[in-house]
Amino acid sequence: MTVPPAADLAAVPAPATAPARLSVDIDLTGRTALVTGAAGGIGRACALRLAAAGAGVRAVDRDAAGLEELGARAGGLPGTVETRVLDLTDLDAAERAAAGTDVLVNNAGLQLVRPIEEFPPEVFSTVLTVMLEAPFRLIRGALPHMYGQGWGRIVNISSVHGLRASRFKSAYVAAKHGLEGLSKVAALEGAAHGVTSNCVNPGYVRTPLVERQIADQAAAHGIPAERVVSDILLADSALKRLVEPAEVAEAVAYLCSPQASFITGAALPLDGGWTAH
Repeated sequence: MTVPPAADLAAVPAPATAPARLSVDIDLTGRTALVTGAAGGIGRACALRLAAAGAGVRAVDRDAAGLEELGARAGGLPGTVETRVLDLTDLDAAERAAAGTDVLVNNAGLQLVRPIEEFPPEVFSTVLTVMLEAPFRLIRGALPHMYGQGWGRIVNISSVHGLRASRFKSAYVAAKHGLEGLSKVAALEGAAHGVTSNCVNPGYVRTPLVERQIADQAAAHGIPAERVVSDILLADSALKRLVEPAEVAEAVAYLCSPQASFITGAALPLDGGWTAH
């Protein structure tokens, strides 16, 4: 399969292998779910999927316009979507936002592609704050309610980069590896309280974040942008296509289902065979 260059990604329809309908029939009626980074991409797909299962979703992001669009798309679903602008670098606010939630989806992320010696220290710190420290504070805020009722689901949107490293992504890889460890600790501590904690590990997903990476990767590797997807992003993937956000959301929904109650402390790769090497 020929993968289109970045400029054409948004115009390409989802492949036939993307889920045409909901694959997991779950009922989250009466449950409250918090999804971070919900204004677009994976976060938006997760918010809509959980609302389709009947959950009352708290969708947070710092992108007000994206949240407004999400709210407009959520009409008519069995559950509700309540949007709120939240900057996860405000860690106290993040912890407060998680209070009373039954399902927590830690999804928010950012990326910068630079060699270590050129990587801005302030950006490294921000990436770790948003993608590791904020999930810790969100979990910390959610656990009292989850423990109190004897049920909870924590799903951390990690990455294949939580399992494998790549050059020029020191902050992102460090944050995702840390998130994997945090998720496992939450799983061990939460097991006695009916709380599961797992990671979902996608490869490259068809999102604005990935599209923005293409120019950065082209500069870092010194190759034309049109070669980045095929030569860099999908070089280690057996399946030569991008993952769709809806596919990631289905994995999240499954981990919230009764059928997944014995899965905890796990990493679920959606990487097209990348980690099979």
